[in-house]
Amino acid sequence: MEGLLERDLVVVTGKGGVGKTTLAASLALLASERGARTIVVEVGDQRRVPELFGVAPDGEPGAEVELAERLWATTIDPDRVLLEWVQELGGRIPGKVLAGSSTFQYFAAAAPGAKELFAMVKVWELTQGKRWKRRARGYDLVILDAPATGHALGLLRSPQTFGAIARVGPVAAQADRVQDLLGDRRRSAHVAVSHASEMAVSEAIELDGALREALGRGLDAVLVNAVLPRRFSAQEMARIAKLDGADGSRSGGRRTARSDRELLRAAAHAAHSVHERARLQQNQVARLRRHELEVVSVPFLWGAALDRAALARLAGQLDPRV
Repeated sequence: MEGLLERDLVVVTGKGGVGKTTLAASLALLASERGARTIVVEVGDQRRVPELFGVAPDGEPGAEVELAERLWATTIDPDRVLLEWVQELGGRIPGKVLAGSSTFQYFAAAAPGAKELFAMVKVWELTQGKRWKRRARGYDLVILDAPATGHALGLLRSPQTFGAIARVGPVAAQADRVQDLLGDRRRSAHVAVSHASEMAVSEAIELDGALREALGRGLDAVLVNAVLPRRFSAQEMARIAKLDGADGSRSGGRRTARSDRELLRAAAHAAHSVHERARLQQNQVARLRRHELEVVSVPFLWGAALDRAALARLAGQLDPRV
């Protein structure tokens, strides 16, 4: 999956609770370390990415917060984007007047896909060398930490949804530009984050089909998070299984003490449990590959907390694969 971080935009989504934000931040850190001016974008009131880097999310939503060298984060407030966009469109009516109009606000709230389109327009704007604000710089890479799968599809379908209403004019033209970005494999990538569980894998497979229907392209990759290693061979598991029969075993000519037998049984049961869980995970990874999806397994990260050091470890795991 070479070149994933060489696009203008990477959209990261997946089932809730699978570590989507963590891996989006890890990809962004990796890209910045490779020299790309990178920004991670969250939608709505979410400000989890700065917290992962130990940076206080000061300022109002929409501020571009520096996290590290060549790395920023921001959130998207659709109402704020609406005002910026209207001001950029210009015309005889001042942007603040139009955006404050109750009629216009009603239209923006009621039109199908409007709020989602405003968010995607901002994502598109961040990829541009010429930004809406004169002194603002563009980014080499924008990583969208999209909402969970269902809401993410609403965002990605918004150019078509809203474009069906506004067929001509500057709004339709902007919707087309966003649609072109999302559909262009050279400029954008779509990544699902999943656990190696039946439900999460099924959702990733369904997402691939939904993207093909909406954008004419499927997922570029599935990042399977928290994968356990296969530590034991079949022969080793057979030997471990015999530890359950430690009742009559001898050690140094003496019968094994009861406490030692219990400890051996507990160790054998733990080893069997971990081995079985890893086996089931590999079965789910195989399901993804049978659907001809590009799979990147991300090892389970052992640690007390998720912080910048943990993100750096994850970025190191991802580095050879993306």
